[in-house]
Amino acid sequence: MSEKKKPDPIDVYVGSRIRLRRNILRLSQEKLGEKLGITFQQIQKYEKGTNRVGASRLQAISEIMGVPVSYFFEEAMVGKSADGFGESEGGFMDFCSSTEGIQLMRAFTSIADSKVRRKIIDLAKALSEKDSDLIKEP
Repeated sequence: MSEKKKPDPIDVYVGSRIRLRRNILRLSQEKLGEKLGITFQQIQKYEKGTNRVGASRLQAISEIMGVPVSYFFEEAMVGKSADGFGESEGGFMDFCSSTEGIQLMRAFTSIADSKVRRKIIDLAKALSEKDSDLIKEP
């Protein structure tokens, strides 16, 4: 009996960056697949890290999505442990790829006034500190 091989952490990370950018652009897996001449199932496999994205395919994806190829590797090595990526990084990518995360990023980046953006960051920090204080109390 053969053991199922786990995807390489770099392939998972690249896939998560493809998913993040695709969601930011409001591009479906089907539409991206059409532009690449592949099925949406193949896009799903790339995004999960199940299938590795080849160099020429990654170049085509970067052109369609309007980002340099390096975008898919940003921060890939930051916080990497011997066993793979750290827990906090996975949580961040999960949030950024979620519907709420994308909505928050779109709304936040549409705020033109930098002072207002700073106040929102301060509010979020204050609320997160308050929540952590509630957890600590018996």
